[in-house]
Amino acid sequence: MEKFFENEQVLALFLVFFVPGFLSLKVYDLLVPGERRDSSRAAFDAVAYSALNFGVLLPLIALMRSGSLPAFWWYAFAFMILVACPIAWPFALVRFLQIAEVAKRVVNPTPRAWDCVFGGREPDWIIVHLKDQRRIGGLYSSKSFSSSSPAGPEMFLEQVWRLDENGAFVEPIDSTKGILILGEEMLALEFFEYD
Repeated sequence: MEKFFENEQVLALFLVFFVPGFLSLKVYDLLVPGERRDSSRAAFDAVAYSALNFGVLLPLIALMRSGSLPAFWWYAFAFMILVACPIAWPFALVRFLQIAEVAKRVVNPTPRAWDCVFGGREPDWIIVHLKDQRRIGGLYSSKSFSSSSPAGPEMFLEQVWRLDENGAFVEPIDSTKGILILGEEMLALEFFEYD
């Protein structure tokens, strides 16, 4: 590996045509849960995304190559091209895909409804219907957690509440510190607006 980077031009090509795409892939994988990416295929994806990054930022690269920039701006643009923009592209793509008009026309990249529902991290009152016919009511909020793909569904509710016979939330269980519910025990979830 050391011999591979002995030549400055090879190192520059690696930085420009692999690192930006690799960063974009890693950030996208954090934003959109899914199966682990095959690393042999990911290398080609990284190069492709780096080439797109290079193409979009070509005016900045041309300005850097002109030799007319002070050193500070040259390094600032290099940071933008190699790090900042590749990290920003996945955020922009995910936000773009969430626009109502776009979402109607594009397949949602999120693999499961579970990930879509809990990806927004919005507080909700939840009633969990268990396979043994019991119901658990609780608060899903900032201290709660739900798993994401590729892990199976699991949920931690930060507060457990007593439910009446109609399923209305009555009061929190004394000294509740929450409950962890395993996916294989859940049959269905009901969501209610949190006030």
